[in-house]
Amino acid sequence: MEAVARLRNYPTSPRKMRLIADVIRGMEVNKALDFLKFNAQHNSTPLGKLLKSAIANWEQKNEGADVAEANLIVKTIMVDGARTIKRMLPAPQGRAYRIVKRSNHVTIIVDTKNN
Repeated sequence: MEAVARLRNYPTSPRKMRLIADVIRGMEVNKALDFLKFNAQHNSTPLGKLLKSAIANWEQKNEGADVAEANLIVKTIMVDGARTIKRMLPAPQGRAYRIVKRSNHVTIIVDTKNN
């Protein structure tokens, strides 16, 4: 039985988040947690918390099941664009440069390796 966890409106660009998400896709849960724990990119911290939340959701669904024996893997991880905040930066001669502050939504689905 699979479990889902979602992170919404995290203030970093989807492109940067996908760099880490592509690495942990299909990985065993314990290896993915270790990878995220020791990764230097700042996006690895919220992804680690989200993965722990997905594991906790799986434990809640499967009462009495052990995570170590279940061979949990990161079945699906999706990073989608979220709201974009537009700001203006003053430029010379009365002009303005547009700054686009992007954010993203992340969805993680964990499942046993057998399915």
